[in-house]
Order: sequence, then C-alpha cells, then structure tokens
Amino acid sequence: MSIERPPINSSVPHSARIWNYWLGGKDCYEIDRQVGDQIAAANPGILDTARAQRAFLVRAVEYLVREAGIRQFLDVGTGLPTADNTHEVAQRLLPEARIVYVDHDPVVLVHAEALLTSTPEGVTDYIDADLRNPEGILEQAAKTLDFTQPVALILLGIAAHVTDDSVYGIVDRLVDALPSGSYLVFCDSTDVIHPEQQRAMVEQWNEASDNPRVNRSPEQLARFFDGLDLLEPGLVSTSRWRSASNGTEEPAEVDNFGGVARKP
Repeated sequence: MSIERPPINSSVPHSARIWNYWLGGKDCYEIDRQVGDQIAAANPGILDTARAQRAFLVRAVEYLVREAGIRQFLDVGTGLPTADNTHEVAQRLLPEARIVYVDHDPVVLVHAEALLTSTPEGVTDYIDADLRNPEGILEQAAKTLDFTQPVALILLGIAAHVTDDSVYGIVDRLVDALPSGSYLVFCDSTDVIHPEQQRAMVEQWNEASDNPRVNRSPEQLARFFDGLDLLEPGLVSTSRWRSASNGTEEPAEVDNFGGVARKP
C-alpha cells in the first residue's frame, strides 16, 4: 500500500500527537507537549484516563480472541501507533488475525506504515477515511475483512469527535453491516467522576486542538449499545472493565466509560 505523506505543521497542536504524548509516545512536537501539559495541569486524571483506555483495549482484544473466537478487527479512530496496538495484541494470540485500521488524520497517515506490520499468517491494513463516512469505511474494509464472518468493531474515544446526535446513526450503520456474533468495543469520555475538571479539559482541548470533542453522560454512552448484548460488567469505567484485582482494591474510576457487546 502506497501512502502519500501530507505536510505536517509542527507549530499547531494536534489531538493525535497530544494523546500520543500522554501515552508516553515520542511522536509529538514541543507545542503538543506544551498544550498536553496545560490540559494535564487542569485535569491531572487525563493521564490515567489515557492509560486506562489503552489497557481496556488490550483486555478487550484478548477476551475476543481467546474466548469469543474473533479473528477480524475493524479499529476506527486508530490514532498514532504506540505500544500494544490492536494488531499486536490480536496477532500475539492468533497470528492469522486480520485487522483494518481507519483514520482520516493526516498526522496518523504519516505514521501508518508502523501500523501495517503483520505476522506472515495474518493481514493488517490501513484505510484513510472519516467516521462520518461509514459507507466508505465499509466499502474499503470489505477488501480485507470478510463481512460474512464475525468482526469486532473498535471505537475508542472517537465518537466524542462527532459532537451532535448524528453519531448514533453513524455507529448503528457500522454495526448493522456486521453479521451475528460480531462485537462492539466502545468507550468514550464522561464527566461524572471529576465533572469540573473534565468540562474544563474539553474547553481547553477545543480551544487548542483542531478536532473538537464533547463529553457524554453514561446514559448517553449506553445508547451506543442499543440492540446488542452487553457483556458483564456492563458499561463501566474502563479502568474497571474486567481488571484483575488479585484480591486488592479495584482501580480508581476514570472519566472514560466503556464496554463490550455482542450482536445477536
């Protein structure tokens, strides 16, 4: 796959690079670190949220491969590659797993080659597309994924960037295209644990970033699972989704709620 590299403006902060910085990545510029530090100062929990979301992804993919028998993944809103990307987790357990990443971010596009590694038995592909164009995503993904067989649709922190209620129809269209036995892995930001900090963070993000976002309540997030069978423990803080407590206290909740659901 040939990827055209767009120009990058290193003087403007970018949401993907800021998130990468919070995860400990190196694909960011000084302006991204400055803005990231400003947001983290207003909302120190954002670092825990970023890490909890990544750990949730790992646990969900491991469950889907080991226990649900999923062999195909459609990861929309990929972001910059860091450690434990979807294909790395899935193919460690199932070398023949097939993964399609989707993002429309020019910064992510530059780094897409890092996502296009794969085991010899499996396949990893990248689509340059926007969540707001589900038909385009499905058309391109069908070149790699078999939509007659179960697929895990992964939407982590991406729905927040569609700031109106059209997002529900967009997600429904993607889920509708999946066969019975497929799964939705979903999480997004809330403002129920530290409401003032979260609201301030979103305001600051939207002032500094090129990609506006919105917080949604757990009740609003639950709507994304309508018609699906939500697995235990339901819609919870991502830090607490099937986390191994080993007899210790549960991890602290973060303002990022998610769950995994099966399509009947």
